[in-house]
Amino acid sequence: MSIQPAGSSIVPEFRVGSRLYTLYSGWAFRYKTLSDGRRQILNFLLPGDLIGLQEEFVDQSTHGVEALTAVGLCEFPRDGLWDLFRQKPELGYQITWLAAREEHLVDENLLSAGRRTAAERVAMLLVHLYRRAERVGLVTESRTEFPLTQQHIADALGLSLVHTNKTLRQLQRLGLHSIDGGYLTLEDPHAIARIADWVDRPMRRQPLI
Repeated sequence: MSIQPAGSSIVPEFRVGSRLYTLYSGWAFRYKTLSDGRRQILNFLLPGDLIGLQEEFVDQSTHGVEALTAVGLCEFPRDGLWDLFRQKPELGYQITWLAAREEHLVDENLLSAGRRTAAERVAMLLVHLYRRAERVGLVTESRTEFPLTQQHIADALGLSLVHTNKTLRQLQRLGLHSIDGGYLTLEDPHAIARIADWVDRPMRRQPLI
């Protein structure tokens, strides 16, 4: 396993990559940038997530991946993926599970961008990341590490930094959440879930490859 510091590039944008990674510890995010430097964060990555699978089907990386915190990565060569599928079909199924879960996250992000208000978008992101962190054992005493800045939130939700700041303060004044010292607490989980229109469906235990 390799360790990379916060801010390091795990997958450079628009470059050919030869490796896949499993994120074993820390937080990261996938992103795309436009020619003028504007950035869209596509999704946040937590322990257990697979990095680099999309590049299996194209000649170069279609996005970048950056470490949000110091991360631990398990690396393995992409050219061994087919052999993995043949020799260990159960692992092939687990990779398919992770890819399907990724598609589900994309659907939720599209719904947020297309239909949710700013308050609903922010509430959805907070609930979604908290529940994901909870499922991988990162929630302790009703709070989880939350290394996102307001700029990360703005870039993920398609909001201006000013609008993001205003919306976060509005939700916090309602007593729905608190972000303090790099940790997120959902003070009123049911209320913030109602604002987000979040339905907490049971999920299978996430495989760790």
